[in-house]
Amino acid sequence: MPSAEPDPWPAPRARGPIDAKIALPGSKSLTNRFLVLAALAEEPSRLRRPLRSRDTLLMAEALRAMGCRIEDIGSRDWLVKPKKLRGECAVDCGLSGNVMRFVPPVAGLAKGPVRFDGDPAARIRPMAPILDAMRALGVEVPGDATALPFTVTGRGRVPGGEVTIDASASSQFVSGLLLAGARFDDGVTVHHDGKSLPSLPHIEMTVETLRDAGVVVDDSDAHTWRVEPGEVAALDVQIEPDLSNAAQFLAAAVVTGGRVHVPGWPQWTTQGGDAIRDILDIMGADVHLDRAGLTVTATGPISGLDIDLGESSELTPVVAALCALAEGPSVIRGVAHIRGHETDRLAALARELSVLGGDVTETDDGLRIRPRRLHGGLFRTYDDHRMVMAAAVLGLVVKGVEIENPGTVAKTLPEFPRMWTAMLAQSGGKK
Repeated sequence: MPSAEPDPWPAPRARGPIDAKIALPGSKSLTNRFLVLAALAEEPSRLRRPLRSRDTLLMAEALRAMGCRIEDIGSRDWLVKPKKLRGECAVDCGLSGNVMRFVPPVAGLAKGPVRFDGDPAARIRPMAPILDAMRALGVEVPGDATALPFTVTGRGRVPGGEVTIDASASSQFVSGLLLAGARFDDGVTVHHDGKSLPSLPHIEMTVETLRDAGVVVDDSDAHTWRVEPGEVAALDVQIEPDLSNAAQFLAAAVVTGGRVHVPGWPQWTTQGGDAIRDILDIMGADVHLDRAGLTVTATGPISGLDIDLGESSELTPVVAALCALAEGPSVIRGVAHIRGHETDRLAALARELSVLGGDVTETDDGLRIRPRRLHGGLFRTYDDHRMVMAAAVLGLVVKGVEIENPGTVAKTLPEFPRMWTAMLAQSGGKK
């Protein structure tokens, strides 16, 4: 999914306050979870308005490689027809944490070897906790691999049972085991034993999607999840809008003194991106949610904040960009684990905001950001889609920002540059 934008991309500047309506595509996190469950179901499933991005297409291709049929229904929906899982195939994980952590437990249910690899940057992302857990549950992972590349030798069944892991580096280790657990002979019980568990809403999302598919899950005890063995029911689901991908558009209203409306914002959701509502409220915006959707309106200067983003860490880059434009100092805490995301996001944000004149200090688990006038320059993105989005927010009000490798947004939002330009066009153009 190459970008049509030049590299580097001159960040569009706003002529004045943004006033726009932004219709978001489906959630990546929900699309990928429902794809896995549909592949393990007894009957065909229909996913309505799934996200089609590099991460979700890689997930679909991984499941197709193991025998699942995934067909287009029109231009918007997917029909997923489960088949007996097979090995003797290769899975390209790209830079997707979902693929590299959700698909290996499924591969244990296939017959034959399934080889996993991905982008160079994916080979340094942590995998040891889930690979060790799979071995403990009876999945054959030859050798002593702790990261990509590795092979899962499926035997057509997984004994399952109880396992304790340290998931402090990624909640995806827990989700990956739970998603496949109903198909294990004895189900699966996962205990987390370690430092603070990040992105807990993503595990809550996994539990809810399992229940949508009729799977019995007990999450009544803290840091313990029990999935009973049994069938996975067919699904017919509408994918919620991706709330994490709303952050930069809502931030555009705040930094330009404008207004942005996102239709279809759910009244209740397990998506961690929903936290952007409270964050923008703290930073001084007017935030209104009703049946029509979410509307954010700027009301004055941007306030600094002191916040723990551990449960919604994907928002960190855009929130950091807002903090760099705020009137007062800010502290972002609780996000040490994002050093192991697409890049070391804390180091990358500190470096690139400083290049533009910002005053940013890394801490063990976050950033300290102090107000300082910003200037233009090249904002490097390290193959990280969220870095592109943070830079675009800055570029609205800082002259001369150029964004490296805008095409990396294909990971979760291929249409981002077009949507960003259209947002400005709705508001009277760009500089």
